[in-house]
Amino acid sequence: MDARLNLFASPNTGKALKHVMAAGQVLKNSSLPAATQELVSLRVSQINGCAVCIDMHTKEATVAGESAVRLHLVAAWREATVFTEAERAALELAEEGTRTADGAGGVADAVWARAAEHYDEERLNALVLLIAFMNMANRINIVTRQPGGDYVAGQFH
Repeated sequence: MDARLNLFASPNTGKALKHVMAAGQVLKNSSLPAATQELVSLRVSQINGCAVCIDMHTKEATVAGESAVRLHLVAAWREATVFTEAERAALELAEEGTRTADGAGGVADAVWARAAEHYDEERLNALVLLIAFMNMANRINIVTRQPGGDYVAGQFH
């Protein structure tokens, strides 16, 4: 499959995407645990069906030391025993924050409360921005049909 657009070939789009990538790096350097970031990024990308982001975050998580078992179970995290309560709360928030059209009420208060039990305000800010960031990245990549499979870990750092 070929991409519909080379997003970095356009001077304006390329410049905008460099800022987007810089924002992503700020999130990566936040106090939100790296494992949580990769699990959330992977789950949001699975929900949205973004092959290039699934490829990227699976490989980045693997290089960072994440186990294959946990990566394989992200899609079924509710039934898996390999995630901490904090990670489960982050994955739940990521799902509700991604499936906003599916649940007319947005993110439920109970879901927010569970996340707030495990993350302080600074980490909640990072988590919310990460969820929004991943949804934006997924949509750009899906609309332009960016293919997955060729990503090399560390490629955008």
